[in-house]
Amino acid sequence: MKSSFRVFALLITVFTLLNISYAQAQRVSTPRGGKAGSWRVLGTVSASHSADHDVIVVKGPYDYFRKLKFKVTDSPVNMSRIIVRYEDGRPEELQTRFEIPKGGESRVIDLKGGRRKLKSVEFWYDTKGILNGKADVTLFGMK
Repeated sequence: MKSSFRVFALLITVFTLLNISYAQAQRVSTPRGGKAGSWRVLGTVSASHSADHDVIVVKGPYDYFRKLKFKVTDSPVNMSRIIVRYEDGRPEELQTRFEIPKGGESRVIDLKGGRRKLKSVEFWYDTKGILNGKADVTLFGMK
């Protein structure tokens, strides 16, 4: 009986830690207004030196964007997968596999269908350059 309680307690602890780490990986953003054709910061995350992923949630009312790009500081980042979720909940997986150099930007990523109301952007990456510190990854959207 004691061993089954220990297993149960261990499972609860692991589940709680996983939920906490997932919650910390989400960043909620409220983009500022501005003219069409200008870039807006949608959020920034600090990337660790191992394979990781983060979610930037665009707080409603959701705003229309037609392009995305990433900017990186302090360390290069390999972007391996991006999933954009729109207001209606439908996901779009963007076929992207690229490296962003330290202090550099990604290519501009066009969203299918033109202007779309963003709900969140989830991305998987890994960093290089342990001596350079953690990379700050900033997501920009263009209206």
